[in-house]
Amino acid sequence: MRQKSPQTKHHDVIIVGGGLAGMSLALFLAKRQISCVLLDREDPQKLLTESHDRRTTAISFASHLVLDQAGVWDNILADAAPITDILVTDEGALPKVFDIALPLLGRRLNTSLDFSARDEGSGDPFGWIIQNRTLRRALYAAVLAQKDFISYHAPAKAVAFNADAFASAVTLKTGQKYTASLLIGADGRQSAVRRWLGIDVREWPYHQSALVFNMTHERAHHGMALEHFTPAGPFAVLPMTRDEETRAHRSSVVWTVEENDVQNMLALPAKDFAARLQKICGDRLGRVQVATPPMAYPLRLMHAKKYIGRRTALLAEAAHVIHPIAGQGLNLSMRDIFALGSLLMQAKNLGLDLGSATLLEKYESQRRPDTMAMALFTDALNKLFSNNIDFVHYLRSLGLGGINQIPPLKSFFARQAMGLNQIMKIEEQI
Repeated sequence: MRQKSPQTKHHDVIIVGGGLAGMSLALFLAKRQISCVLLDREDPQKLLTESHDRRTTAISFASHLVLDQAGVWDNILADAAPITDILVTDEGALPKVFDIALPLLGRRLNTSLDFSARDEGSGDPFGWIIQNRTLRRALYAAVLAQKDFISYHAPAKAVAFNADAFASAVTLKTGQKYTASLLIGADGRQSAVRRWLGIDVREWPYHQSALVFNMTHERAHHGMALEHFTPAGPFAVLPMTRDEETRAHRSSVVWTVEENDVQNMLALPAKDFAARLQKICGDRLGRVQVATPPMAYPLRLMHAKKYIGRRTALLAEAAHVIHPIAGQGLNLSMRDIFALGSLLMQAKNLGLDLGSATLLEKYESQRRPDTMAMALFTDALNKLFSNNIDFVHYLRSLGLGGINQIPPLKSFFARQAMGLNQIMKIEEQI
C-alpha cells in the first residue's frame, strides 16, 4: 500500500524561531487575527529550566507597549522591576593637568550623567528589568493558549525552505510541510533562514565577554540602574524585584571583561570574586553578595546586509546583534515586531498580499536605519569608554557633564532610552 504523504498546511505567516522575539511576534499577530505556524528547533521544556538562561532583559517603555498589545504584559508586570532612575559614571582619574587647571578656572567637572523619570513629565518608568526565564514562561503559556491563530511546534527542525511568486514553504525533518504568504526568520544569529537566502553579514568580535549573574545587597536600589564604564568595558547593575522567599534586595549584574581575563574571573574563589564585586560596586548598595553562578557570553556585532528576500523577512537577532552596553538588544527586536506586525495588519485589513515585495521593502526601509544607527552607536560608545587614555577620558567626562547640564538634550536621550522616539517614527511611516 502507498504511504500517505504528510498534508501541506497553509497559514498567513510562518515564523522560524520560537525565542523571545519569535513568540512575541506570533502573539502580536494573533491579536490581529493573523494566523501563523511557529517553529522552534529547541525543546521548550529545556528552555524553561532555571539553569538554561540566568540573564535578565531590559524592557523599554515602548517595548512594554508592544508586549501589552501581544497580550502578555499584565502577566509579567508583577515580576518586572521598574527603572525610575539611571546613573552613568566613568571610572578613572583625570590627568593631573586638569586637576590643576579646572580649579584655577573656577570650574568643577561633573563626570556623571543621571536621569530621573520624575524629570520627564509623565513620570513613567524608563523601562523594566525582568528575568529571561520569567518572560519566556509567560510567552510560552500565552502561545499555547492561542490555538485558533498559532500552530506551535517544538522541537521541530526545518530542513528546507522555498519561495515562489505565490507562497513561501518550510519542510520539517518529519516531512511535514507548511506554506504561507510570508516566511519570517526569527531564528537567531546563526539563522538558517538567512543562510538559505544567501544574505551576507558584517560582523566583528569585541574580544570581550559579559559575565552575567544576580546579586543581593544590603540596601534598596530604589529603581536605579547603574552603568559604570571601566577600561575593560561597561559594568551594569540593573534593579530586580525582591526575592520571593527571603525578601532580599536583588539586582542583575552585567560585568564586561576582556576576553583573555574571562576564565581567570570564573576560576576565582567565591570569596575573591565577591571582593572584586564589592570593590566595583562601592558602598551605594551596602554589602553585596553573589546570588547566582556567573555565566559568560562572548560579545560581538553582527548586521545583515539585507533584511528581506522573496516572500521572506528577517527579524531580531537573525538580522542584527549589538553590544549590550545600552541594554537595547531585545528592544530593537520589539521595534522590528511592531513595524512588521503593523504592516501585516494593515495589509490583512485591506485584503492585500502579506508577502508582497512592496510590504517587505517598506519593512526594510523602516528598520535598517534604526538598527544600523544603534549598532554604530553602541559600537562607538564601547570603544570610546573601554580604554584608559587620559585625554579621551577627559573628553568623554566633559560629554557626560555637558549632557547633564542641557535639559532638552538630556530629555532627548531619556526618550531614546524609553524607545518613544523610535516607536513614534515607525507609526508615522506606516
